[in-house]
Amino acid sequence: MKKKKVYDEASISVLKGLEPVKQRPGMYTKTENPLHILQEIIDNSADEAISGNADVVSIQCFEDGSFSVQDNGRGIPIGIHPVENIPTVELVFTRLHAGGKFNKTMNSSYNFSGGLHGVGVSVTNALSEKMDVSVFRDGYEWNITFKNGVVQGKLTRLKKTKRTGTKIRAWPNSSYFDESNIPLKLLERSLLSKAILLPGVTFDLFDEKKELINRWCFPDGAKEYFNSRVEKTNLIVPVWHFEKYVDTKAGFKKGEGLLVFFAFLDDKKIFQESFVNLIPTTGAGTHVSGFKEGVFSAIKGFADKQNLFLKGVKLISDDVFQKACFFISCKIFDPQFQGQTKERLSNRETQKLISSLVKDAYELWLYNNVKDARKICEFVITCAQERQRNQKLSEKKRISNVAVLPGKLTDCQSTNILENEVFLVEGDSAGGSAKMGRNKVFQAILPLRGKILNSWEIDKVKLLSNAEVNNIATAIGIQAHDSVDQYDDSSLRYGKICILADADVDGAHIQVLLVTLFLKHFPGLVKEGRLFVARPPLYRIDFEGKYRKEFGEKVYILDDYELQEKKKMFLKKKVPDNVFRISRFKGLGEMSASQLWETTLSPKNRRLTNIFVDDGSVKTTNKVMNLLMSKSEAPARRKWMQLKGNQAEIDI
Repeated sequence: MKKKKVYDEASISVLKGLEPVKQRPGMYTKTENPLHILQEIIDNSADEAISGNADVVSIQCFEDGSFSVQDNGRGIPIGIHPVENIPTVELVFTRLHAGGKFNKTMNSSYNFSGGLHGVGVSVTNALSEKMDVSVFRDGYEWNITFKNGVVQGKLTRLKKTKRTGTKIRAWPNSSYFDESNIPLKLLERSLLSKAILLPGVTFDLFDEKKELINRWCFPDGAKEYFNSRVEKTNLIVPVWHFEKYVDTKAGFKKGEGLLVFFAFLDDKKIFQESFVNLIPTTGAGTHVSGFKEGVFSAIKGFADKQNLFLKGVKLISDDVFQKACFFISCKIFDPQFQGQTKERLSNRETQKLISSLVKDAYELWLYNNVKDARKICEFVITCAQERQRNQKLSEKKRISNVAVLPGKLTDCQSTNILENEVFLVEGDSAGGSAKMGRNKVFQAILPLRGKILNSWEIDKVKLLSNAEVNNIATAIGIQAHDSVDQYDDSSLRYGKICILADADVDGAHIQVLLVTLFLKHFPGLVKEGRLFVARPPLYRIDFEGKYRKEFGEKVYILDDYELQEKKKMFLKKKVPDNVFRISRFKGLGEMSASQLWETTLSPKNRRLTNIFVDDGSVKTTNKVMNLLMSKSEAPARRKWMQLKGNQAEIDI
């Protein structure tokens, strides 16, 4: 009989300070790269601008991967906190749920801020090797530094100054992120959106040498931006602009409301963007639902009273918005987001507020512009007719189509592509573990047999004659297409397609072949950012004795680089060699179902790399892929390998 493991009072550990962030960074921020922890600092400076206390925010990116953010706001308070008895600036950077945005009164420092949870800059500090904070306040410059989230020395008063504001420089700890570099284009997009929503506030981006990369400042704000995105020749009716903030309305705070620009386009190039207190809500939320509800009710009510509906046509919200552009910026007194990354607003009362404001205003506009209103109704009714025709065709196709889902596919219960995902798994053995370890509610598993063919130069007919490729296409519900314009996601079955292969050379080869397949024959999926590569661990470290309490019974290691970093850390902490054992996984099939869930399938712990190609990188990507995968490029590939071969990490 096996000896039972001890489970007593000492088995229960309590993570203090910033340790929860360090142990589970994915619960607090995005771990693809350090962009989000940089944005947390920028958001704080933007909140100073929202409150009218700053008009310049400067960001500088350094070649060593660090970055700095400086504003001319009031500066973080430096006095001793009345309850915690430490400098307030130290408290802000070293404690979760500490900040100036919880005290929601009309006289508070931040009435309409993007921050909510009080874990913003403290998370940045926890995941940074070093952080240097300078505060310009009360006639002096003050400085405090942190190392791995821990304060180094006391808050120091430096020289006198008339300046006010805060400057923060952080060096992200690369061990917490899949990629150490900040994607510059995404950062620029974020700064652009803030400049749009803060008219008159200047956002500057500098390089290592303090040379200006870009500057954003929009005196006319959102109007200027929206008009630049919309082709006037494609407008069905003039742009509708509406801005309303409540003064007195039951159940809502003074100043809550929205700014919106809305237009119908006879064009496929639509965009729909939303923000809450300057935070981009890419996952939409209750404010967008309220806006759509208000517009839809107004249009449907107008069409009903004008007897514009045709027999058999039933209007739904998608008919109104499938060819509509909108830009929404909401101010919410106490925003509640789903997750720390703030991609989706969840305040229930916000939907009611926005819906009522929009419905009344848009309904009034429709009746004051009857000619344009009738055009809108005719346009959306045509969209409804087209949708109903397509539904009938799809139904006929579904009934007559003899193709069924692949027998090896273990499907998930959910049909919501916002949450469900399919894993394309290398081999039946790993597929079996994945099926048992997955969350059957939203995770599907499709095992693949060996390596698929190199599809870079294969035509569509030959491609779909391959059984494995045909199974993939059938499972995800998308047919192969040559360009993004041909992409039709109406039958898409999963929001995420995740490639899951062994963490060795053969696994990497399978990953490359599958990525090639999607880049060449399913470019629409890649453009939408739906393709991911899962990164299972290559090593496991088992600890003995007292070190289990410090490091855990088992620690999973992604690759050789991460293993070497762990060994350096053990050496620094003087951990004896005989208290830990390093084992190497031969493949996914060697993992148990619970291990596969814990390391690779669980959204909390897993590492997924998003395969995404933006419009500006298509030519470069195709050139590189052609060099690597084209049969005709063998001489150029050989030359490239001779030049770059010394950089390869050989796994024998």
